[in-house]
Amino acid sequence: MHKRNPHCGRYDFQALSKTTVSLKNYIQTTSSGDMSIDFSDEQAVRTLNKALLAHFYQVENWDIPEHYLCPPIPGRADYIHHLADLLACNNNGKIPTGKKIQLLDIGCGANCIYPILGSQSYGWKFKGTDIDPVSVSTANLIAQSNRVLKKHIEVVQQKNADFIFNGMIKTSDRFDACVCNPPFHASMKEASAGTQKKWKNLNKGDKTKRNFGGQKAELWCAGGEIGFLKRMANESVNYAEQVCWFTCLVSKKDNVQSLIRQLKKLPVKQIDVVNMAQGQKVSRFVAWSFLDADQQKSWAQNFWK
Repeated sequence: MHKRNPHCGRYDFQALSKTTVSLKNYIQTTSSGDMSIDFSDEQAVRTLNKALLAHFYQVENWDIPEHYLCPPIPGRADYIHHLADLLACNNNGKIPTGKKIQLLDIGCGANCIYPILGSQSYGWKFKGTDIDPVSVSTANLIAQSNRVLKKHIEVVQQKNADFIFNGMIKTSDRFDACVCNPPFHASMKEASAGTQKKWKNLNKGDKTKRNFGGQKAELWCAGGEIGFLKRMANESVNYAEQVCWFTCLVSKKDNVQSLIRQLKKLPVKQIDVVNMAQGQKVSRFVAWSFLDADQQKSWAQNFWK
């Protein structure tokens, strides 16, 4: 994991349960004598997230509707810290902090996880977007019910599923970066197959459940991940001068080169692939910019000082 990620190593369940007492209800002792939870239990995973957000990020009020996506926080934190390093390249190696740094989260979900992690780690200000009204209202409730978040986060609804940025970026807006965790699958059938594989790995019988949750818009879209990535790349051209870095997680390694080929058809001046590792799991995000290095340094001088 990233060296600044506070979630390196094993979970300290004893400390976490002191912060969030309800976590004690889900703690088990493994055959090796270690403390853990049943990661196939959706409620246990959600309670663990509550404890992590309270313990490390001072977020006292966090919850999501039943069956909505409950993300693994360590991996999401890695994205934020690697993104901070990317922004530091425009600032003589110094990570820019504070509300003057503005980010756009495409598909922030009900969990609002990237705005929480980014605002609490670096003081950044976030605008989140989502097409699901329940996700939008839940994320805004989280932001407004936590003193440490309310001045850093706003979430708005994208009412046209045909667009990603259109309607979300106003003429007067500028964002230092956008983050995105796109839907993985091309259909509900494909998403269900992924769920069955996960449950098989957990040796559980009920393959219809998801320990991590997830609604339609969070799990699949027409064209799957690569279809979303190509649409995102094509639409980003229209906001080339308003967003310094466009970034997006790419879950399927084979889709990285497909996205890069698409980006090279556009007037993109910089492309970067940032690899991340959480234990045996390897992930990555692709970043692109329509500004060259000198233009990005001018951006930093104009907006970050």
